[in-house]
Amino acid sequence: MTALTDNEQVELANTTFYEAVEQGDLDALSGLWLDGEDTGISCVHPGWPVLTGRGEVLRSYALIMANTEYIQFFLTDVVVSVSADTALVTCTENILSGGPAEDGGELGPLVGQLVVASNVFRRTPEGWKLWSHHGSPVLAETAEEPDDETPE
Repeated sequence: MTALTDNEQVELANTTFYEAVEQGDLDALSGLWLDGEDTGISCVHPGWPVLTGRGEVLRSYALIMANTEYIQFFLTDVVVSVSADTALVTCTENILSGGPAEDGGELGPLVGQLVVASNVFRRTPEGWKLWSHHGSPVLAETAEEPDDETPE
């Protein structure tokens, strides 16, 4: 078996990150982020302010996991770039999620969402670790919007 290239290792770390969120595994997710307060960890969830520091970032994921009954990511447009000990992954998160159970005990309605994301990793002795995650919603175009601006 051949050793994985840096790009393959980073892509695997990126996939593992999304799988941990899907499974609601905060312990696994914690192990994927850089350790230590001096690392400048940051995270931007769609619609949220910038979160900084390992504790604040991990608390945000705990909150999301506690309030999301079901989530699945279908990643497309994945591009991995590695430069020395830093790597950037850009991708589109095609998200399918459902809220907490309704009164009848069934999963809340499933909702689809598109988010473009940038994930920055740093090489450590333990492998590639997340340094920053930034997700931004993709705004859907509607047929009601004009294609071009008309002068007033």
